[in-house]
Amino acid sequence: MSKWIALTSIVLCVLPGGGAVAQTKSAGILDRVDHLVYATRDLQAGIDKIEQLLGVRAVAGGPHPGGGTRNALLALGPTTYLEIVGRDPEQPEPKQPRPFGIDQLTEPKLVAWVANGTALEQLVKQAARGGVRLGEVIPGSRQRPDGVLLAWRYTNPETVEADRLVPYFIDWGTSPHPARTAARGASLVDLRAEHPDAARVEYMLRQIGLALPVRPGPRPSVVATIDGLKGRVELRY
Repeated sequence: MSKWIALTSIVLCVLPGGGAVAQTKSAGILDRVDHLVYATRDLQAGIDKIEQLLGVRAVAGGPHPGGGTRNALLALGPTTYLEIVGRDPEQPEPKQPRPFGIDQLTEPKLVAWVANGTALEQLVKQAARGGVRLGEVIPGSRQRPDGVLLAWRYTNPETVEADRLVPYFIDWGTSPHPARTAARGASLVDLRAEHPDAARVEYMLRQIGLALPVRPGPRPSVVATIDGLKGRVELRY
């Protein structure tokens, strides 16, 4: 039996615009997580670190043309994955800094989480009415090692809101979801956040339809709990 089957306790989640969907209480925010971003200056070092923690070796994803990075992927569910992203030595130095502060990192770390979404332009407008900046909607693409071109649209990840506890959103459109071909053996079982102003951040997340639990804490942090072949681990930023 798949370890990705959720429990059956049902709650109702209200989305922006008044829509509602049924979700399992155990899943909650997990149904909205598209992927987690684990950044590293040295991609192989990041892959090795995750394998050491989870017992699963991520498979090659592909380069991000012009961005100076490439990634490796590890599935955390049927439509959820961990993206390990680092410098691509086969690309020339990009004109702009690499994303997520990769060039300044001293060790691999979790740096962001990404929510799934559709009708992104509408979502951006709804978020703005609730006082939340999501950034402009922009296109992205990369080629898998097997030659398949993946194309997506996403809200600009350089837009940082609430110390990056507010995620950016991605819509894969007709492209196959990356989790389908990512390495298997791990599962995301919980996602939560901590922030000195927890109530404000939780309110902001509700404005964009995300029921991410936010607890009071000394510094902003997102905590991902993952079951791997070596047991349960926590990644945080």
